[in-house]
Amino acid sequence: MNTLPNKRPSSIKLLAFGLGAGYSPVAPGTMGTLVAVPLYLLLEPLSLFEYLGVVFAISVMGIWICGWASEEMGVHDHPGIVWDEIAGYLVTMIAAPSGWPWVVAGFVLFRFFDILKPWPIGAIDKHVHGGLGIMLDDILAGLFSLLLLQGAAALIL
Repeated sequence: MNTLPNKRPSSIKLLAFGLGAGYSPVAPGTMGTLVAVPLYLLLEPLSLFEYLGVVFAISVMGIWICGWASEEMGVHDHPGIVWDEIAGYLVTMIAAPSGWPWVVAGFVLFRFFDILKPWPIGAIDKHVHGGLGIMLDDILAGLFSLLLLQGAAALIL
């Protein structure tokens, strides 16, 4: 039984579309990730515990937001839904070193894993549906990126 109302508030779609970034006719996922960069810079001064709390909240809310937007549009993981890219990039940047080279490296790593979707990211993308599926592959891409970014930081710093 579907308990969702027939008409979703447009504010949910605006959030799902990354405040409009998802409307980009070219590379909406990349545009959504770009929206995450200033958000990350605002969150960077937080303690690790506070940062993790915000990322967790954004990720959990994303399951609901992306699920509603997907259902409203009648398309699973519509390219314009970019809340998941925002959450995935923020996962990538957990405990990242400060500085623009790390912001850019995190961006490139996340886009790499989000676009190519190596196993198990691609399997999750294909087999897990709804808001959870939309979010989970990007969270996993963020975790892969996080591991590589932290590995690079350990070697360089």
